[in-house]
Amino acid sequence: MRKTVFAGIMTLGGLLTANAQCKPVATITENFDTWKDINKCWTAQSGKAMLYPNDKKIVFYSMTSPRENMYLVTPKIKAGNYTLTLDASDNGGETTLELFSINNTSDTKSYVSIAKAAKITGDKKTFTISLKKESYLGLKVVLNGVHQAVYIDNLSLKPKK
Repeated sequence: MRKTVFAGIMTLGGLLTANAQCKPVATITENFDTWKDINKCWTAQSGKAMLYPNDKKIVFYSMTSPRENMYLVTPKIKAGNYTLTLDASDNGGETTLELFSINNTSDTKSYVSIAKAAKITGDKKTFTISLKKESYLGLKVVLNGVHQAVYIDNLSLKPKK
């Protein structure tokens, strides 16, 4: 019993240490080519659906849970003005992408919309983002049908000049 409790404490300590090592960033360039799991400095929130890396991109998949709130959350970003670009495509149907500024990834009340939901059409998306304080950036994808998928790739966040 003691060994089990000790192992649990050590595992939890390891998880907290891993997230503590993720420092706020001012740029992100991610093509997801080497991801086998969600990167330790990122967070995936999929609810009853699925959000995972596959085929060198991030996949949001509804399974049998349409309209599930699914978020891919970046590492914490320094305050400032940024340009975000990314490739977004889907396998058909009605899908949207919305951006959120997030203060605390475990408190959905801290999620504040910073870009209106945009229809995913297969084109490159470009957003201008202004963060008044260090925040996480959440990409919220909504899939309106069963077995729908959205694919995110080539995400780039750069300070605006």
